[in-house]
Amino acid sequence: MIVQSFSPEYLVSLVKKGERAPRRRQHQNIHVDYEDPCQRFFNAVGVDSYIRPHRHSLDPKDETLIAVMGVFALITFDDEGLIQAVVKFGSEKFAASLDVGVGVNISPDTWHTVVALVDGSVLLELKAGPFNPDAAKEAAPWAPEEQTAAGLDYHSMLMEQVISRSSW
Repeated sequence: MIVQSFSPEYLVSLVKKGERAPRRRQHQNIHVDYEDPCQRFFNAVGVDSYIRPHRHSLDPKDETLIAVMGVFALITFDDEGLIQAVVKFGSEKFAASLDVGVGVNISPDTWHTVVALVDGSVLLELKAGPFNPDAAKEAAPWAPEEQTAAGLDYHSMLMEQVISRSSW
């Protein structure tokens, strides 16, 4: 029998790797390979990490995000890029005090992105397999690319929108 343990030290190590990464995030697969029936991984996301809005309609499978550490906001968009909803969720340390859930489930046809709202935030991402890297994401044509000046500006605007819609 093989047992994997995900200690606080393991998660903090992942956060530190994300802080040093150019995209300000770091993922670590739990699944063995792309053929596994359930794709599972941790994703440490910095507050300054821009994840280009996207959807998963090319390989239509729901995506589930659970906050293991920290607080996040899921932002959904319409086909023109207008924000439709902001859903905050956080680890149990934050969820009760902020009156938010601990995770979200996203349908494959939903344009979305996720932003971290506090340092040290880590997601557990779950999606049915097998994984097809050629159809993993459909990038939103109205959103700037990652690691560009326009992307950084867009991320700042998204963070302002999340904060302006927040009571905390």
